[in-house]
Amino acid sequence: MDDKYLSPFTKSILTGVFVGFVLSIVCLIYNLIYRDSTGFTPSIIINVSSLIFAVNLLFLVLGGIYYAFLRAFKKGDIIYIIVFVLLTIFFIWQAEESQRSTDEVLTAQFRGLLAGIILILGIGASFLIPFLYRNKSFEENVL
Repeated sequence: MDDKYLSPFTKSILTGVFVGFVLSIVCLIYNLIYRDSTGFTPSIIINVSSLIFAVNLLFLVLGGIYYAFLRAFKKGDIIYIIVFVLLTIFFIWQAEESQRSTDEVLTAQFRGLLAGIILILGIGASFLIPFLYRNKSFEENVL
């Protein structure tokens, strides 16, 4: 790609989109393995459609947020990582408090599925976006 078209904003958005695509696949695999191993079948909230669309939209936005952190703070990478690690911890804590059903087994299974997906997305948001954004090989070969 011509460097004159790859601005920091474009690079951060495209990095977020790429990470979103990869993590959509990872979440789908986790969803399949988790449901197969636990027998958890309800799929009204977490299903193939919601994972594909929500993850990709989320990471498109996260690419823009990453760019905003880079522009707003001198150490934008570090602050971004700290904020998103803390957000991941907070959302996992909230997932453990969620009430999916009156059946305790279904609720526990749902919490495990939700917490796993949040952890996957949190790792991707916290570490993969900054890492790939700064990776020259990624920029030359993928972007």
